[in-house]
Amino acid sequence: MAQTSTLFALSVHILTYLAQHRGEAVTSARIAESAGANPAFIRRVLGDLARAGLTTARLGKGGGAMLARGPKRISLLDVYRAVESDRLIAAPKQSRRLKADGLALTLPLILGGAVRDAEEAFFEALDAVSLKQVVKRLA
Repeated sequence: MAQTSTLFALSVHILTYLAQHRGEAVTSARIAESAGANPAFIRRVLGDLARAGLTTARLGKGGGAMLARGPKRISLLDVYRAVESDRLIAAPKQSRRLKADGLALTLPLILGGAVRDAEEAFFEALDAVSLKQVVKRLA
């Protein structure tokens, strides 16, 4: 069985923590303690989130990470795309080198359509939930 990534869940944790401490610069050490992770790894994930425009950092004494925009304007899809691949499932590709039988030529087309539909539904579901909604559900 293939391994699954925990980056998305960790990223949601980080952003939810920042939303709960909105207006305050939060250190990677505090976030790491909350998430049960290494502060260096938290900083790496914060870098990905910053490149996606979801977080910003205040440098120097009293510095730390903050949300770059309001939690209502951050969807779970924004978070997912910041840290994960856009492909959920690798569908087989057609190959002209394969023996030209019906299965080898047709199955990639059938699976490709099903995979596209599944990915679209997944992305729509994530896009429908904002970080603000996640924070509200915790209260």
